[in-house]
Amino acid sequence: MAQSTQPSPQTADERARSEGHWRATTRLMWITLGFWLFFGYIIQMFVNVLNEIVILGFPLGFYMAAQGSLIAFVVILFVFAKAQDNIDREYGVAEDD
Repeated sequence: MAQSTQPSPQTADERARSEGHWRATTRLMWITLGFWLFFGYIIQMFVNVLNEIVILGFPLGFYMAAQGSLIAFVVILFVFAKAQDNIDREYGVAEDD
């Protein structure tokens, strides 16, 4: 007898957990996208205003355009990965579970 490859129907509890996981993941994605938008575009719009602030001899607008936004993107990635791992563990879908 051949084994069925169709997924078994989810129980109401499994469906609720899946929907909760998806809501938390989507919320995290939108928050991360907001930070990315802020550091990628909004900060760059105010580069002339930020250039009036000088840190270690460099105008802040120049620093943010040259290095600051890149550093922020890397930090955002690590924070996103950690937060997503926490969400996955909370809903029991982590890779090592």
